[in-house]
Amino acid sequence: MSVKEQLQAMKEQAKEQIKLARSIHELNDMKAKYLGKKGSFASIMSKMKDLSPEERPTFGKLTNEAKQVILEYIESQKEVIELAKIEAKLQEEKIDVTLSGRHFPHGHLHLLTQIKRDMEEFFIGMGYTIKEGPEIEIDEYNFEKLNLPKDHPARDMQDSFYITDNTLLRTHTSPVQVRTMLEDEGKNPIKIICPGKVYRRDDDDATHSHQFMQLEGLVVDEKTTMADLKGTLHAAAKHLFGESREIRLRPSYFPFTEPSVEVDVSCHNCGGKGCHICKQTGWIEILGAGMVHNNVLRDSGYDPSKYQGFAFGMGIERIAMLKYGINDIRAFYTNDLRFIGQFK
Repeated sequence: MSVKEQLQAMKEQAKEQIKLARSIHELNDMKAKYLGKKGSFASIMSKMKDLSPEERPTFGKLTNEAKQVILEYIESQKEVIELAKIEAKLQEEKIDVTLSGRHFPHGHLHLLTQIKRDMEEFFIGMGYTIKEGPEIEIDEYNFEKLNLPKDHPARDMQDSFYITDNTLLRTHTSPVQVRTMLEDEGKNPIKIICPGKVYRRDDDDATHSHQFMQLEGLVVDEKTTMADLKGTLHAAAKHLFGESREIRLRPSYFPFTEPSVEVDVSCHNCGGKGCHICKQTGWIEILGAGMVHNNVLRDSGYDPSKYQGFAFGMGIERIAMLKYGINDIRAFYTNDLRFIGQFK
């Protein structure tokens, strides 16, 4: 058999066997079998030494062509194998679009943040502006300009977190009201709410916390009356607790308002008839309020003979506890997801 016939037979045999390869590993075995150092092609190439110089060019041309053809067979089968591998993977990872989606749990706003934002939206709808201020305050804004004399119990070291003799963690958000009035220099009416964290030296228990959140409001104008205050708080109570709720105002005392009132809302459990929750009174206390004291207006740059106003303050935790029947204020701060997850 001539060299040409041997090469043709080897190409046909290689073509058939290479087609049978189903993996890259098997394909490499085929390549080694035909084109390796001990393969069929090397066996034919070893005969070149026996040829005359005239025969060698033709022999070299034939063998190179045969080698190239076998390499093409290998590359072609390699593409077939890789495509088959991709197709198999696609089938394995095929997505059934008719299946229901997977549930990925995600977080939500804390209950206190929800109530704070709800109240902000409510008061913005009534024409109020949101104001914020520093949590580290000076004595002048936290006490003095709010008509709190030096010997007032609220200034006692047992109730406030003092940093220096003149600075402390604010005990209420009322200093924001003072700052706002001073910035305005007594020139224009004011209608603001001041939400934020406050700090007092309390022993933490079911109803007390050394840190809690307040939302205070202030309105200063030439014709503001007690009736405006009552109407505002009545609307706020209905928004927070439901349209069936009523409020009542009881005389009280705060250094920064005169007259001052405690505000109660009708009990959600008994509808005002009396039960264990409201201690048989039919009412639950929710906030304090009153007409801004003349001394506060004067010290903040407003003329009491021309301007008057009202202020109110509520604890956001207390609102949440009353609204959702929560009996321990510490639940808001212990990061128990079982508790937090109830209020989405």
